[in-house]
Amino acid sequence: MMDQSGADNSALKARLLSGADELAPAIWDAHANPPHLPHNPFLRHAFFVAVEQSGSAQPDTGWIPQHVVVEQGNGDVVGIVPCYAKTHSYGEYVFDHSWAHALERAGGEYYPKMQAAVPFTPATGRRLLTALEGDQGEQVKRALLEGVRGVTERAALSSAHVTFLPEDEALLGEQAGYLLRTDQQFHWLNRDYQSFDGFLGALNSQKRKQIRRERREASGANGVEVLSLTGDELTEDHWDAFYQFYMDTGYRKWGSPYLTREFFSMISQSMPEDILLVMARREGRWIAGALNFIGGDALYGRNWGAVEHHKFLHFELCYYQAIDFAIKHGLKRVEAGAQGAHKLARGYEPALTYSLHHICHDGFREAVAHFLDQERAAVKDDQAYLQARAPFKKGGYQFTPDTDQDYEPDQSNL
Repeated sequence: MMDQSGADNSALKARLLSGADELAPAIWDAHANPPHLPHNPFLRHAFFVAVEQSGSAQPDTGWIPQHVVVEQGNGDVVGIVPCYAKTHSYGEYVFDHSWAHALERAGGEYYPKMQAAVPFTPATGRRLLTALEGDQGEQVKRALLEGVRGVTERAALSSAHVTFLPEDEALLGEQAGYLLRTDQQFHWLNRDYQSFDGFLGALNSQKRKQIRRERREASGANGVEVLSLTGDELTEDHWDAFYQFYMDTGYRKWGSPYLTREFFSMISQSMPEDILLVMARREGRWIAGALNFIGGDALYGRNWGAVEHHKFLHFELCYYQAIDFAIKHGLKRVEAGAQGAHKLARGYEPALTYSLHHICHDGFREAVAHFLDQERAAVKDDQAYLQARAPFKKGGYQFTPDTDQDYEPDQSNL
């Protein structure tokens, strides 16, 4: 690489940051959300500062910031990988607990490990952050992958994991020697619908009628009112109520919730334009809510909770309101988080997710590679099975579970 003076800055060097706040927001965001790419709210400097400084992702909770930064010879930052040294595997949503148990049964130590990820966020997005394009961009991405691997090996960690990255970065990592893993989520795709009724028109009649009935019962029954809030409409009263929902669902379903109350206040102050909070109230009292983040081409569903149970309210707040918003704002898709075959019945379709894994122990790496070969084949078969049973007019609808049954997720994820 050459700078404007003609000096050769081709030697790329990696260094570590012990917190996102060690890099200027303008530098971080220039690489995280360059103007030629769709905006991703989870990659913003403000998001990482909030999740770290709120006490949600910090050493005491098992998340030790170790962000890898690649610089040119003149000291200019040209790439970033958000990374954490982890002492457990919670809050990641690419599950490797069985790998940890296997290595530990063999006498090894799986933790700590290196995790390149957005904490508590199973949403696909770039992980090899650089504003550079073409050959220069690819050179930086390869340097970032090597930087993560080098840091992992020098620190004598068991492994490095890069999760929920896009397909092009995943294939680049596979070429660089990382192991490739696939899984699937359920995303709603906007096929140029002009209205929610336009979307319903693409479904078979059985599913179209069912969704209309679910929406009527969710928002019309028992005097439930649904509101969508964003930007300066968000108040601390809303966050107080939502945090109650989040904590209640988290404790009932899966133990200790990850995000602190301060996190929600911080993102509301620093990035309110990226937030869509869908809230339900009855008789003047907030009873349920769903948190979404707004991207340049997608809406990302993240957390949901409720203190009253009303049939189909979860579907209305998490799925149908999200579809409505995406159509009105011309977004290409809705990513509804982890979990999910029940989402298929609501018009969400299976979509592959990708992760990369560097295993330092040769014998253990071979075993994991064999497992991943089998897992990828199973994921591919499952995706084809589900795609053939999507509730759209073409091909018919053959979904077998009881789709009239209301469903509440096992975690606070949507």
